[in-house]
Amino acid sequence: MARSRRLAATLMPPRVGLFRLSLLAVVVGCITGLGAVLFRALIGFIHNVSFLGMFSADYDANQFTPESPWGIWVILVPVIGGLIVVFLVKNFAPEAKGHGVPEVMDAIYYREGIIRPIVAVVKSLASAISIGTGAAVGREGPIIQIGASLGSSLGQLISLAPWQRITLVAAGAGAGIAATFNTPIGGVMFAIELMLPELSSRTFLPVALATGTATFIGRVFLGIAPAFTLPSPLLAADQPSPFAALMLYAVLGGLTGLAATGFVYGLSAAEDVFDGIRNAYLRCTVGMLMVGVMMYVLFRLFGQYYVDGVGYATIQALMTGGMALPWLLLLLFACKLLATSISLGAGASGGIFSPSLFMGATFGGAFGGFVQMMHPVPGIDIATCAIVGMAAMVGGGTGAAMTAVTMIFEMTRDYDLIMPTIVAVALAIGIRRLLSAENIYTMKLVARGHTIPKAMYANMFLVRHASEVMDRSAILVPAEMELDDFLCRPDNPKGLAHVVVTRGEQIAGVARINTGFRHGAGRAHAGVTMGDVAQRFTLAREEDVVFGIVNRMTRRGTAMAVVVSGSRRPRARQVVGVISKEHIADSVAASIRPYGD
Repeated sequence: MARSRRLAATLMPPRVGLFRLSLLAVVVGCITGLGAVLFRALIGFIHNVSFLGMFSADYDANQFTPESPWGIWVILVPVIGGLIVVFLVKNFAPEAKGHGVPEVMDAIYYREGIIRPIVAVVKSLASAISIGTGAAVGREGPIIQIGASLGSSLGQLISLAPWQRITLVAAGAGAGIAATFNTPIGGVMFAIELMLPELSSRTFLPVALATGTATFIGRVFLGIAPAFTLPSPLLAADQPSPFAALMLYAVLGGLTGLAATGFVYGLSAAEDVFDGIRNAYLRCTVGMLMVGVMMYVLFRLFGQYYVDGVGYATIQALMTGGMALPWLLLLLFACKLLATSISLGAGASGGIFSPSLFMGATFGGAFGGFVQMMHPVPGIDIATCAIVGMAAMVGGGTGAAMTAVTMIFEMTRDYDLIMPTIVAVALAIGIRRLLSAENIYTMKLVARGHTIPKAMYANMFLVRHASEVMDRSAILVPAEMELDDFLCRPDNPKGLAHVVVTRGEQIAGVARINTGFRHGAGRAHAGVTMGDVAQRFTLAREEDVVFGIVNRMTRRGTAMAVVVSGSRRPRARQVVGVISKEHIADSVAASIRPYGD
């Protein structure tokens, strides 16, 4: 017995308290923050080399790319970058393909937070090459996957419990997005809404620490300025927005919900279409050549490449009044949607968050421009509608309402836009959910049969006491009683009976017996006693919480718990009930019934 206990102790992960888990989260935040800084520098270096022929990492994504000296041959830049990405992904880490977040969610919900360490390296290189060579993808998805991979690797290295490893994965993901956009609150919200299966102090604290640490590291190297600069507050701070303006923002939210639905289905359709091309290199060549041609045509017609990379220059131009043609903004919205869907379908590695910001800004800006042209309304203009459109597009596409609102606020730091943003985001998510039950992250996972929860419920059944869940009709029988005699008792309940087997005053075991077999069972069970059919059990007190009982049952590998009264050494006469897995399931069903359809 002692030897088996020692063996079990060596197999179980060591206990790590909240303090040590928080320190590990700080380490994840530090590494992820540094990773975000290096990742942005790598993107800048590859972009300058591939587009301008310059060996420099100095790159401001909020400024438009100058005309490339390659002329028309710039259309081959995304193709060359894409072929390198396909080679890296295909040979080293297939998980690095695409926008990354679904793979992190899949690891959290279906692989106990296990992500291969090689993913962080390959994802860094592949995504930097994709973004730097013009694929219409974002840099937040890769850094999310990189941070999550670092958290998972640290959790595997120290052999943490699965929930602790998952917490570090979520902490790394939140830290990645916080360091990328300089949005610490948004990073925490992202982890809470999309990554954490459980929200409690033991999970929230590590995530918050990792996110804050990563943001601090990012600010040390990248500065404290917000992601986008506004020339001045866009709405009057001393008076509320007119009711007409709020109604128009609501309309913008609903229309953006339709646009987000189009993005969800468009990306899924593009992936399906390109998957029909079996050769990965041919698939990449076809797709990225389309993106390159689109970039070149836009440059020849309008003087900028527009759809290449993260697209922040277009958003910044909208914020500062540099773009005011509604029809051009609608065209850019459609081009970015098409380019992003093609890029990811063809095998590029990058995120969808930045493209969502671009699409939301151009769609919202176009809406504001048309309103100004038809009938000007105070509080409605291109810049304000662009900001609200960004939040609505992100919220509608991802389903993360709090993340969308807080991140757009942190990225612009214009608090007066909060009210219109909340209205638009709520309607965008509502419209998208009416048209598509899945968001842009879960659509891919559901296609492979991996359903992700769409809501986080309070597990009320876990905080119930044993006395509220147990079956009080348990039958006590002595171990020496023959099974035949028990089955023939006239007072047995019909169906399954929960039996506590005793030896004198000791509890010997438990059994679940179908009393429907009592007729004609005499010969089949002759000589078998109740002690022979008794199984191991878990002991519980009436005041014990179900959460602890479930944990003990899992560790001991038992199917039932015997509930006793009093605090002294348990005796058979103190048995007041039993808890089986069926009772726990019934308690779960009762706790979620108020949230049913």
